[in-house]
Amino acid sequence: MTSTDREILRLAVPAFLALVAEPLFLLADAAIVGHLGTTELAGLGIAGAVLQTLVGLCVFLAYGTTASVARHLGAGDLRGALTQGIDGCWLAVLIGAVVTVAGAVFARPLVDLFGAGDAVSDQATSYLEVAIFGTTPLLLMLATTGVLRGLQDTRTPLWVAVGGNIANVVLNVVFVYGLDLGIAGSALGSVLAQVASAAVLVAVVVRAARRDGAPLTPDRRGILVAARTGVPLVLRTLTLRACLLAGTYAVTIAGRDTEVDLATHQIAITLWSFLAFALDALAIAAQAITGRALGAGDVEGTRRLTRRMVQWGWGAGIASGLLLAATSPFLGPLFSPDSDVHHLLVPVLLVAALGQPIAGVVFVLDGVLIGAGDGRYLAWAGLGVLALYAPAALLAARGPGGLVPVWVAMVVVFMGARFVLLTRRARSDAWLVTGSLISRA
Repeated sequence: MTSTDREILRLAVPAFLALVAEPLFLLADAAIVGHLGTTELAGLGIAGAVLQTLVGLCVFLAYGTTASVARHLGAGDLRGALTQGIDGCWLAVLIGAVVTVAGAVFARPLVDLFGAGDAVSDQATSYLEVAIFGTTPLLLMLATTGVLRGLQDTRTPLWVAVGGNIANVVLNVVFVYGLDLGIAGSALGSVLAQVASAAVLVAVVVRAARRDGAPLTPDRRGILVAARTGVPLVLRTLTLRACLLAGTYAVTIAGRDTEVDLATHQIAITLWSFLAFALDALAIAAQAITGRALGAGDVEGTRRLTRRMVQWGWGAGIASGLLLAATSPFLGPLFSPDSDVHHLLVPVLLVAALGQPIAGVVFVLDGVLIGAGDGRYLAWAGLGVLALYAPAALLAARGPGGLVPVWVAMVVVFMGARFVLLTRRARSDAWLVTGSLISRA
């Protein structure tokens, strides 16, 4: 095993375990809510799509912070790295407050956009009105995790994720079944677990900042710089979330049994996200190492890392695809008692399994370019993917076959277009910008 492989594993293994633990928030919710009924599970699918979009738009708080902190670290400026991280945490608080208020006020109108019917929309609104109060803790978790990853520490987020996930499962069971709070109880359990997790991560970052003399008070200029740096990543995330929302909307018009289609899609997209987070462990390692290497001016090392990471991406994608295909007949009963959902889920998961090797490479290159600060290209690439995928998903939904062709479009068009655009960029030199500051020509 080479030194590059050891460095990748040192960061990727804890990141893998943490990233696997993170989507278990949703897996636990899906399993617990799914046994309340198909309507409740379909409602969770709608609410989850809205909530993940609102929070997902702010993923730059983790990704952008990782790249910035790692660059400062590579340049030998630890105090500057922590100062950059603290600015990101304050930005998370400000954005979280705005998103929470907007989400609470517009919960029902956002849910109604999906046109899923009153029964499903009522369940979705009940979940979203409670879950939205976990937005600020979630954003703080993103920002503080980005700081620690930039400092090449993926172990602390792992332990916090494991503890938070255990708390989430226990609280969900108590609130949903013990106190009979229904789908709102599941949302409340998740919010409390998120608050506790955010508190631990903030305490770790604050202690590090005090140790190295980094200021803890909000700095207007630093917050504005963090926000401006994150704009391209917001646009990139917005286009990707728009693609997933387009897919969810397509599902609502794909078949005659909307509840079964939506419930099946919710299970499939949750499992896809679970595997995506697992594959994204390599991308997390790539972000941290790429940022540090470019901060230190090591262009050749960055190239060598990228080639090796792509090889790891292929291997991990093949392994996850084989695992998903092998387990597809057995996963349905874990999330729903509905036999119609079980039957429809298997072919959908087989399609998803075929796309895993491509996904492995896409996530790795996404991480490399984010670590390099190449957000502007990623934003433009995202717009191109959306322009191709949205009409493809709607056309697939209008044709015969219902839900399965929608997933074929997701693998072939959505993931395929990302693969082409990212591999072409990685072969160029335009993203290899060195130094402690991320700048684009």
